Amino acid sequence: MPKKPPIARISITIPADVLKLADQLADKLDRSRSWVMSEAVRQMARTSPHSTLRESVVNPYAGHEAEMETARLRRLKADLATTPEQRLRDAEELVRLGRMVRPSRSRSQIIGFDSYEDYDRWKTTQHARG
Repeated sequence: MPKKPPIARISITIPADVLKLADQLADKLDRSRSWVMSEAVRQMARTSPHSTLRESVVNPYAGHEAEMETARLRRLKADLATTPEQRLRDAEELVRLGRMVRPSRSRSQIIGFDSYEDYDRWKTTQHARG
């Protein structure tokens, strides 16, 4: 598991209206003010021709490509051994079972996490809420 990057605490002075916008955005995204500010800097660095920001890409599946390809091929062969009608019925059954476990809500939400630890903390909190 990749290590979390080191963090630094800073103090900045920004106009009150910009701070209010950052707080509103943080609330909408269910993120911290620090995350919003960090993402703003990252976005500017990505689009700036003078940027030296190079984010490392860590492949969590590195070293397991052969096993994954074998599993994909096995799954594909098993799927192709059934009729299209049966595959459709299986998919519909999975959707039905999924809705029994977690009924669909009237809204959609996409949540992203910076690390597995953040996801785990969020998941633990969700279970605690009931």
